[in-house]
Amino acid sequence: MTTAPSRDTPTKIVFNAYYRVHPDDRQKFVDAVVPHLSFAAESPGCLFYVFAADLLDPATIHLSEGWVDQEAVDRFHASEPFRAALDAVRRSVRILDHQGQRYEVAAHGSSAPPGGIA
Repeated sequence: MTTAPSRDTPTKIVFNAYYRVHPDDRQKFVDAVVPHLSFAAESPGCLFYVFAADLLDPATIHLSEGWVDQEAVDRFHASEPFRAALDAVRRSVRILDHQGQRYEVAAHGSSAPPGGIA
């Protein structure tokens, strides 16, 4: 039996991306991705999956996702909810700019700032 990931589960693969969408299509982008967010976050091997609006540019949306291994990524990318969201974006959203990076993590540790948060 596999143990559910926790905050201590090492992240092996991280994707960070941004999408700058035509301002008239922002809501279409949101409508396309929101229905699959819970599915993504609860997918086996997903440690985090977050879309977030840019605080300075409402037409820019950031994506950050972390996975335990490539098998989990492949399973998610083959899933119907992911394919449906991707197809909806491709059909109805004008992406003006996009950049994404994939990172394979060699080490795992805390990212708390010096002196902590509190």
